[in-house]
Amino acid sequence: MLEADSKKAPFPGPGSVWSVLREAGFGTWRLGVSLALRRWPSSPRFPCGLRFFFTGPLSHFFYLFMEHWIPPEVPWAGVKRLLLDRLLFAPAFLLLFFVVMNFLEGGDAAAGSAKVRSAFWPALQMNWRVWTPVQFINVNYVPIQFRVLFANLVALFWYAYLASLGK
Repeated sequence: MLEADSKKAPFPGPGSVWSVLREAGFGTWRLGVSLALRRWPSSPRFPCGLRFFFTGPLSHFFYLFMEHWIPPEVPWAGVKRLLLDRLLFAPAFLLLFFVVMNFLEGGDAAAGSAKVRSAFWPALQMNWRVWTPVQFINVNYVPIQFRVLFANLVALFWYAYLASLGK
């Protein structure tokens, strides 16, 4: 059922199923941090609903778009997909992350702009270091129906890093 759903729409299917699994992992991580610190961490984070309705479907459709736009038969398809992801999707998605987080925290445009100026470039560099090998494996070796799941497993740790930038 998941394989059939992954090629149609993200609801119900991998975009939503994997988002639920990621939320369970993210909640477990937050609970572990709160027990270690003896307080609930106050770092910025994507609220559950935003990850569920936004990042899961966005990732799902992006992988479908890449599969359609750069089919596996094209020479150097894996490298082209990786470059598309790393040079177009990653900066845009990271910028969107900072804009949405500023909005959800009640910040004004000046605060959001300052946050982007101070944290975007270091976060993008770390994104390229962490996600480039992950996405190389993901777009070249992971079947399309499992790409969102694979990315979400790594995203558990990535969101912890992004949350640490808010301190």
